[in-house]
Amino acid sequence: MVQLVGAKRAAYVRTMFARVARHYDRLNRVLSAGQDVKWRRQVIDLALLPPGGKLLDIGTGTGDLAWEALRRDRAAFAVGGDFTVEMMRQGRIRKGREYIQWVSTDALDLPFPTASFDAVTSGYLLRNVIDVRQALAEQYRVLKPGGYAISLDTTPPPPDGWHGPIRFYLQVLIPLIGGLIAGETDAYTYLPESTVRFLRAEDLADCMRHTGFQAVQFRRFMLGTMAIHWGYKL
Repeated sequence: MVQLVGAKRAAYVRTMFARVARHYDRLNRVLSAGQDVKWRRQVIDLALLPPGGKLLDIGTGTGDLAWEALRRDRAAFAVGGDFTVEMMRQGRIRKGREYIQWVSTDALDLPFPTASFDAVTSGYLLRNVIDVRQALAEQYRVLKPGGYAISLDTTPPPPDGWHGPIRFYLQVLIPLIGGLIAGETDAYTYLPESTVRFLRAEDLADCMRHTGFQAVQFRRFMLGTMAIHWGYKL
């Protein structure tokens, strides 16, 4: 499946997330041992939203990042955009998330004017898009000068990390747990495969710099299999 490219890969990813939408958040909690909640808080910390600021969370899924921003500042204007409607439907039924502005959109062609948002966030988006540079270019375009883009995503761990427990976790435990909880072994085989084939953290940082982002940094965690990247627009 991961060998699919272009429109076929995009269609597969959309269908896959639609299938797992009901179980997605619970599986994230289980697979990260609850750490994904802390990581999302770090993303919003790095967004540096001003009071009442405008946030775009692209690839929002059920809206966890957008909701974290609103939880901190109910005056914020938080837009959650995703191309999988089923994921957003799961988010909309949760208490408080009716304050998120839900938008069906493609990360490669955002329907917002240039310089519209104080910050742009994404969680587990970039490894799923068919053109990382275009997705970053769109995020850069809709950011206001001085605004930050922050990405939380899986990343291939350093070469010395591909041993024992990490390999077992990615290649055996994730598909097994996905099959048990969601009945979707295939979908949760995609996760480790897409992680292995995604850009190294250093290469994604270079992509952000090439797009125009300044002071790009990243932070690895979970034995090098996750990373947060951030940078700002001049």
